[in-house]
Amino acid sequence: MSIYFLYLHFYKEERCRFILKESENILEQSPEKAVLVALVTKRTRTDDPQESLQELELLAETAGAVVLNKVIQKKDRRDSHYYIGKGKLAELAQICQDELADLVIFDDELSPGQVKNLEEYLKIKVLDRTDLILDIFAIHARTKQARLQVELAHLNYNLPRLKRRWTHLERQRGGIGVRGGPGERQIEVDRRQIDHRISSLKKELEEIEKQHRVQRKLRSSKYNISLVGYTNAGKTTLLNALAREELYTADQLFATLDTTTRRVSLNGNLEVLISDTVGFIKKLPHHLIASFHATLEEAIRSDLLIHLVDASHPHFEHHIEAVNKVLTKLNINDKNILLVFNKIDLLEELSAFQSMVDRNYPNSLFISASRGDGLDELKGKLMDFATASKIKLALRIPFSEGKIISFLYDNGEVESEEYLSDHILFKVQLPRELFYMVEDYVV
Repeated sequence: MSIYFLYLHFYKEERCRFILKESENILEQSPEKAVLVALVTKRTRTDDPQESLQELELLAETAGAVVLNKVIQKKDRRDSHYYIGKGKLAELAQICQDELADLVIFDDELSPGQVKNLEEYLKIKVLDRTDLILDIFAIHARTKQARLQVELAHLNYNLPRLKRRWTHLERQRGGIGVRGGPGERQIEVDRRQIDHRISSLKKELEEIEKQHRVQRKLRSSKYNISLVGYTNAGKTTLLNALAREELYTADQLFATLDTTTRRVSLNGNLEVLISDTVGFIKKLPHHLIASFHATLEEAIRSDLLIHLVDASHPHFEHHIEAVNKVLTKLNINDKNILLVFNKIDLLEELSAFQSMVDRNYPNSLFISASRGDGLDELKGKLMDFATASKIKLALRIPFSEGKIISFLYDNGEVESEEYLSDHILFKVQLPRELFYMVEDYVV
């Protein structure tokens, strides 16, 4: 049996224990010391490198590193071999040597060749932003679905990079960038074996998603709402406040990865379902979105999105833009979206902030999920959406059910009908309160 198959067997059977053990090891070890690097090119000159590096620092701290220094270079274009210029590279090497750094983290995705060249030059571990995010995902993945998604994202990302995996890792024990991934030793891996594992993971995730589809079908008579937003905007805190529960929260990036759905009563007899989803972030790689598609399925299938924004963050407008880009990639930016500004208790000039937001983002709401401010107004708005809603359905109606067919035309909006051998396939919109009449025919 090859080393990689042994690893896969271990990873599949002992995945949870492995991640917990690695987390304990991290706590026992001294934190890794990191230097951060950002490159400003003609294409990215409009972006604020300090803002991006500040976020990268938060990501590094979440992963357990201590940031020693930050390096920024302005250059017309990235260097194909080293990402940064040779002069800046020599300066970076000196900084790493003087400050005894353990790793360098770049604020963009590097090519396999660039990582190889940088590690050979700097003689220490090199990560990019994607490596760092994947590492944090591995720490915070708690359910089977999240762990499978993390492994899938790792393999998809590392597949073209496996030939150059860090040789110096053989002399290290763990550390940022190797949790949840292919392990600590450089191993010879057959691409077909990895492709087979990726295929297997996709099948497992599809089976989980089938179970979720059944669950969604059973609760499709309810109005479904999803919380989306930039990571650390307070989505789980808001769900706790609305559902009166105590789900895990933490003041750090990507504290929760798993989708959680709870029933929330808006008044005495109107109940909706609200789901928390994984937070978004700037420069979120497309393959991460693809790997976490099953988790984001709740948002895709929801009737309403609550886009939660951290009002206290100095760059909240950039966060709104980043979330909207992800929603566009998921093809759900045309849904009903309610923009809600959270953490207003942290603002010094609330009235001035509200005036500015009302000009740029009309019809927004202002709340403090931790303190409870504005939650009654939010519930009222959600009730307005829920009571005015219609549900889109695909129905398979036998020819013999003439009364049901007449019911659809009398009470719903028939979008299409397809006549098959013994039934009609309808796509129709119905008032949600009439769902019980056709639930047995839902496709």
